[in-house]
Amino acid sequence: MDLELLVTLLDLAGTFAFALVGARIAANKGLDYGGIAFIAAIASLAGGTFRNLLLGEKPPWVLNEWLFIGVILAIVITLSIKRTTPVGRFVLTLDTIGLAVCSVSGAQFALTQGAPFASAVILGLIGAVTGGLLRDVLCQVEPVLLHRETIGTSCLAGSLVYVSCDYFGVNQIFSVILGSAVVILVRELSIKFDWHLPKVGGR
Repeated sequence: MDLELLVTLLDLAGTFAFALVGARIAANKGLDYGGIAFIAAIASLAGGTFRNLLLGEKPPWVLNEWLFIGVILAIVITLSIKRTTPVGRFVLTLDTIGLAVCSVSGAQFALTQGAPFASAVILGLIGAVTGGLLRDVLCQVEPVLLHRETIGTSCLAGSLVYVSCDYFGVNQIFSVILGSAVVILVRELSIKFDWHLPKVGGR
């Protein structure tokens, strides 16, 4: 499998995962079908759109219509499930997978556009977390990014690992796997051991 195909598959997987999480949260907040579809689209497409605009490129959904298929599929699955079903461990796992693959694919895309080391790392982070932040704000829930589970830290770590591997000429496929694994590992450990960044007052 070549790198371009792998990154495309990662983008599709991340889009589906984020759309499913967004749709599930929106459904649990009592939004109607239109609201669920809107939140799913924002959660899954906003990060890549913002990243590409910062790079002066077209949004990814303009270039790849298959991303819409992932969003629509996630919405259909959500509407087929009982609305009162809580956001369980499976959905959180999907969110983690989405963060992992989008951190890496975002950094990889930035590098292909000639972004320098630090910019590529930050753009990987931006592409991964922006959709989730907007999702939480629009659904009027506490933004997980700003309060719990070191989401930003895990995405930053994975993006940094991927860009570092690219800088040192490490095999691209291995770099993608390693960067994604770092995001998953850091977030899972932060949930298990209640890791979080310090707050004002040391709480």
